[in-house]
Amino acid sequence: MAVLIDPPRWPAWGTVFAHLVSDVSLDELHAFASANGVPRAAFDLDHYDVPERLYDALVAAGAEPVRETELIRRLIASGLRVRAVDRR
Repeated sequence: MAVLIDPPRWPAWGTVFAHLVSDVSLDELHAFASANGVPRAAFDLDHYDVPERLYDALVAAGAEPVRETELIRRLIASGLRVRAVDRR
């Protein structure tokens, strides 16, 4: 399993968010998120935005904690990264 999560540092809506990604496949990412109660509405093209309150549970379930730079590097290397310019 190669599901990664970065530290919850992105502020929005009264909390901070982490990013949950897979460096293998979106199917793996969706399966992991679904199995761990992350709603599909939190998916944003190549990652899930997850609130800080879910961070510890996702790590306990097997998500690998990595720094933001490592998460992005591995997402790009996987070919799953959706660039900002392509998000429009």
